[in-house]
Amino acid sequence: MVAATTRLQIVEAADRLFYERGFEATSFADIAAVVELSRGNFYYHFRTKDELLDAVITHRLARTKSMLDVWEAKSEAPAERILSFVQLLIVNQAKIMAYGCPVGTLCNELAKLDHIARGRAAEIFNLFRHWLSHQFVAVGREADADGLAMHVLMWSQGVAALAAAYRDETFIHREVENISAWLAAQQPEPPAFPEIVPVQQS
Repeated sequence: MVAATTRLQIVEAADRLFYERGFEATSFADIAAVVELSRGNFYYHFRTKDELLDAVITHRLARTKSMLDVWEAKSEAPAERILSFVQLLIVNQAKIMAYGCPVGTLCNELAKLDHIARGRAAEIFNLFRHWLSHQFVAVGREADADGLAMHVLMWSQGVAALAAAYRDETFIHREVENISAWLAAQQPEPPAFPEIVPVQQS
C-alpha cells in the first residue's frame, strides 16, 4: 500500500512538472525533490524517464475518462455535456494562460522529439474526439458527428494556444461564448408540423 501511494505521488508530481516545465526539461532529480525521495527509492518505482512518461499518460487517460463519466451522469442533454468540455477553457484558464493546454503541449513536444510515446499521448485527444462525436450523434448530427467533434477540438486548441500567448481572460470568455452560440446552431431544427385548420360546422 505504501509503495502504491509513493508511486502515485511520483506520477502526479511528474504529471505537473511535465506540464509546467516540459517533458525534456524535467529531470528525475526534479521529480524526486518534489516527492522528497532519494535516488534509490525513486529508481525502485521507475527505471527510465520513458517508463514514467507512460505512467503519466495512463494517469491522464484515467482522469479524463473519469471526468467524461461524471459529465455523462450529470446531464441528460448531450448539448450540455459538450458545453462542459468547452467550459474547461474557463475552469482551467489560469493554467492554460500560463502553460497552454496540457494535452496539446505534451503532444507537440513529443512530436518535435519524434518520441515513441507521441501516439500514446494523442490517445487523450482521441478520447475527447470519440466522446464528443458520441454527443453530436445524440444531438441528431450522426452524419457529420466526427467532423463536428474535430471542429470543437480544433477551436478549443486554438483558443488555448492564443490564451497562452496573450494571457487574455476576456478573449477566453468571448471565445467560449462564440463556441456556445455555434453549438446551439448545430442542433437540428424541430420538425415543422402542418397547421391544423379547424373544420367549420355547416
